[in-house]
Amino acid sequence: MKDSQGQILYVGKAKNLKNRVQSYFRNSKQHSPKIKRLVKHLRDFDYILTDTEFEAFMLECQLIQNIKPLYNRMMKSPQSFIYISISLTGRHRKIDIAYNPIENDGKVYFGPFTSRSNVERALRGLKKCFKLNCSNPNGKNSACLNYSLGSCLGRCLGGPAEQQYNDILDRFISFLKGTDMSILEDMNQMMLNASETFDFEAASAYRDHIQAVSSLLNKEKVIEFTEDNHNIAAIERLTDSTIKLFLIKRMNILFSHNYAAAGNIEEKIKTNILAYFKQDEANAARDVSRHEIDAAHIIYRYLYSGICSYLIIPENWLDPKNHATLDLALKKLLNNPQHFQPLI
Repeated sequence: MKDSQGQILYVGKAKNLKNRVQSYFRNSKQHSPKIKRLVKHLRDFDYILTDTEFEAFMLECQLIQNIKPLYNRMMKSPQSFIYISISLTGRHRKIDIAYNPIENDGKVYFGPFTSRSNVERALRGLKKCFKLNCSNPNGKNSACLNYSLGSCLGRCLGGPAEQQYNDILDRFISFLKGTDMSILEDMNQMMLNASETFDFEAASAYRDHIQAVSSLLNKEKVIEFTEDNHNIAAIERLTDSTIKLFLIKRMNILFSHNYAAAGNIEEKIKTNILAYFKQDEANAARDVSRHEIDAAHIIYRYLYSGICSYLIIPENWLDPKNHATLDLALKKLLNNPQHFQPLI
């Protein structure tokens, strides 16, 4: 969407472009002030047709990142992605949320996560289960109100409780790294203990806390999958006679092409796989930044949706001595359009 000067105001996508455009001019009384201002300045449109929804999502993401249209920025919260921050040193260590990680500030960060409410719910559950809600952490050996209410370990009093608090934070850090699940094991035991004493209300609350804390690992799967730097060949059927190939690495579509479904196309696909994945040095393994997570989510959801068939190609398959293994895998992929390889 462009204004009278040709400046791009907004980038969007739609299955039905006519209906999408009309929606901006119908029921205008129900529109937000931002939408009303957008429509007021709108003078022209450009559109790009794509073969698949996946391409539309990726193209929209790329255009927004490159152009940074005014109304896309206005309609997207600057706090869209958040991190869990945990201080590593000091007597009164703290667990909190952050929007902009700072290097070398004495804290460790986990994320980015896309839902502040989910993260806050998980941290509340953790603090509730392990009594981390100290209302006076900087006090000098004086009990806080939460201690008298039974929701603080007593870190405000110093002594062993301070070390116990720090040990829990260290275990939570290991949990977020995926190396120690004892936090969840303890929470499960709390739930079982409550059930055995017929305190089903408490058991239900523990169950909810466990689900919330567990979700922090689930949210990380997208990031972990992307950072593993897979070589991915994905195939989507466009028609009975046409398929589309995508070669994907990290947040990028390196190559895409339409092929006739009939005939021997394994060799053509293999040639492109060897060319694009071997030459791709710009996508070396590194952390996913907050600016890249949108594309990472789009690719992950696409692969997980079952719309496409895909193959993860190990680096050693690109070696000439293992091309026979690659050939066999491509043949299976092309001969079984319903093939779906679960994400791990």
